[in-house]
Amino acid sequence: MSTPAALTWSTTNCPVGRAMDILGESGTVIVLREIFNGVRRFDLMQRHSGLSRAVLSHRLALLVEHGIVHRVAYRDPGERERHEYRLTTRGFDLQPVMVALADWGGKHLSGPEGPAVEVEHRDCGARTHVALVCEEGHVIDRLRDVRTRPGPGAMPT
Repeated sequence: MSTPAALTWSTTNCPVGRAMDILGESGTVIVLREIFNGVRRFDLMQRHSGLSRAVLSHRLALLVEHGIVHRVAYRDPGERERHEYRLTTRGFDLQPVMVALADWGGKHLSGPEGPAVEVEHRDCGARTHVALVCEEGHVIDRLRDVRTRPGPGAMPT
């Protein structure tokens, strides 16, 4: 058996590892799900997600720290100022990841009745899916036709 080429590259600056340093914390993707679904206020998010106040607070702070969401002040009549959480451009860039997770979960983890949530195109109402497209514009149907290679930031081991 030949040695995989990936073993010659260092993983110290791996983009997947760096992304998972942020997104891999338990509950972080659930917080993003809530925000993508329009649940932006802490109390509503906490009630709907089922996350504890402490976990939710920590995950929101992490997402703010990394520029994925930002806080926007609001004040209901007679109440103190509070904040809701909105996606930044960096946060919106995670939408294909969230759609891919929803597709995968719907396909492999749903019960016989099907997925609880579908993502639709706002203009026509059709279901939306993530597709792999190369920089030349080719839609890649066979996932085995994709491979990794060292990028400009690759460092030898």
